[in-house]
Amino acid sequence: MSIGIHLVGDLLGVDPKKISNADTMQDIMESAVKYGKLTKIRSYYHQFSPSGVSGIVLLAESHLSFHTWPEHGLVALDIFTCGPTENAESALEFILGKLAPSSIEYKRIERGVDFPRGVQKGRLVEATV
Repeated sequence: MSIGIHLVGDLLGVDPKKISNADTMQDIMESAVKYGKLTKIRSYYHQFSPSGVSGIVLLAESHLSFHTWPEHGLVALDIFTCGPTENAESALEFILGKLAPSSIEYKRIERGVDFPRGVQKGRLVEATV
C-alpha cells in the first residue's frame, strides 16, 4: 500500500511534428486526463521558440507534467496521482497511443509507502513563511 503512484518516463523516438506545438500537446494531455478519469484543477502550457513545449496539469489527485525536445524526439513525462493506480496507468497508455514513441524508459514509484491510500496519520500543518 502507498499514498500514490508516480510514473516518470522518457518517451524516445517520438515524431517531432507531434511534440513541437503547444496546442497539439495540450489536446493530448487534456484528453489523457479525461481518459484516465483524473480531476483537472488547472493547466498551463508554454511554447518555446523555435519549437518545444512544457506543460503541467494540476490535478486534485496531484499532477501530470511534461517537457519536449523535438530535435531529439524526446518527451520527459511525469504522472503522479494519489487516486487509483489504474487512472495514472490509463492516462499513460493514452499518451503513449497518441505519441507512439519507438521506445520508453520509465520508473513506477510507490510514494508514501507507510501511508495507505485514504488514510492519513496525524494532520496537515500549514507552514508559515
